[in-house]
Amino acid sequence: MPQVRQYNVLFLCTGNSARSVMAEALLKRWGKNKFNSYSAGSQPKGKVHPKTLETLKKNDFDTLGFESKSWDKFSEIDSPDMDIVITVCSNAANEICPIFPGKPLSLHWNIDDPAREFSSEKDQEDEFAKIFIEIEQRIKSFINIPIEKMEKNIFEDKLNEMSDPR
Repeated sequence: MPQVRQYNVLFLCTGNSARSVMAEALLKRWGKNKFNSYSAGSQPKGKVHPKTLETLKKNDFDTLGFESKSWDKFSEIDSPDMDIVITVCSNAANEICPIFPGKPLSLHWNIDDPAREFSSEKDQEDEFAKIFIEIEQRIKSFINIPIEKMEKNIFEDKLNEMSDPR
């Protein structure tokens, strides 16, 4: 049986505590035979937001191994070459990213931050659930693009079409 190429995808946000971690987890689940999934932040919080872990657990994810880490980790010489880098917040999209090995394609998904301040814990829980569903829908669309059959420029056009479906 021929070996199937797996594509490396890095999700970036500022704190690497909510959106990027959920995206990493979701791509690991839905794209496990086609993609390797990673996440990082420009200014990592140092720990994953408790509501992120709670949301993942509620959706039957094993939360072991998720951590908040710097994007510098993925610009080191021994880092895996990235094929695609997706920013999931406007702050990270506007920052100057390090140079990642592999000359990855990049795109931006403008997703609201569920870790921001809310007037109640219930409102924040609802926002985490909403954002989880939004990211899951984007991931499911993303994995259905036939990347292995496309020229790089056509694939990039498809990714850009997905950038902000709102």
